[in-house]
Amino acid sequence: MTNRLLIALPLAALLALPAAAQNTSSTQNQNQPAASSTTSDQGNATGKAPLAPPSREGFWGRINPFARKNYVKRQTEPIRDRVNELDELTANNSKAIRDTDSRAQAGIKLASDKANEADQHAIDAGNKANAAQQSAQQVTSRVQNVENVVSNIDQYKAQNQTEIRFRQGQTMLSKTAKDAIDQMATSVKGQRGYIFEVQGFSSGRGQTAITNSQKMAESVVRYLVLTHDIPVYRIYLVGMGNAPAPTDENAKTKHTVGGRVEISLLKNDLEQLAGNGTADQQQQPK
Repeated sequence: MTNRLLIALPLAALLALPAAAQNTSSTQNQNQPAASSTTSDQGNATGKAPLAPPSREGFWGRINPFARKNYVKRQTEPIRDRVNELDELTANNSKAIRDTDSRAQAGIKLASDKANEADQHAIDAGNKANAAQQSAQQVTSRVQNVENVVSNIDQYKAQNQTEIRFRQGQTMLSKTAKDAIDQMATSVKGQRGYIFEVQGFSSGRGQTAITNSQKMAESVVRYLVLTHDIPVYRIYLVGMGNAPAPTDENAKTKHTVGGRVEISLLKNDLEQLAGNGTADQQQQPK
């Protein structure tokens, strides 16, 4: 009796193992839909359905500690595919990030170049405005100078004066007289805005003194025109006869003894205006 009991107990335990394994498998199969539903609700990075649970390989396939090679391959192949998909997705995301960064850098550089170009245009405009202001100031200054000159165009100022002496009854110029006239005529060579005032004085009375003074003054004018090419319209001649010579207010009036000619060089501001115009033309930017 005891021997039968010892044999029956191991046999009963052996028969109970498949039933326990079947119950465990059923429990897992019941919990599997809920887990799958939860995973599908959450989604994944690849946008694909979650990996399916490993297929049943029977009782011995699950409890065998030495799994077969094909079984391991079938179980790891989906995981490997998903890892490759994740690597590809990561590479695409990295490429998209690099492309976005490149476009952003290009946009920043273009905006910087446009800003620098705008700054340069602003600097050029400022320089042109300064040049225009300087030109306007020069024009204003020149207009003021012209107005001053025009207002004083008929106002001549004495620059130089000399006196030529003649002997009684003579009208010929001496060497000393010619040297004095040469010095005055050379000083105005090539200039404008000047006139020569020639006044003849002679001793005697009446028309005779006027005629003699006229002849002496004409000899001076003739020398200026023929020798120094002084235009006739720049010479004013007058025979004063025996007119009294100007003296100080406290002195007595003196009449001419012998003959003499007074030559006065008068100038206005016309030459100054011409000089300013030449200087302005030289200062204008080319």
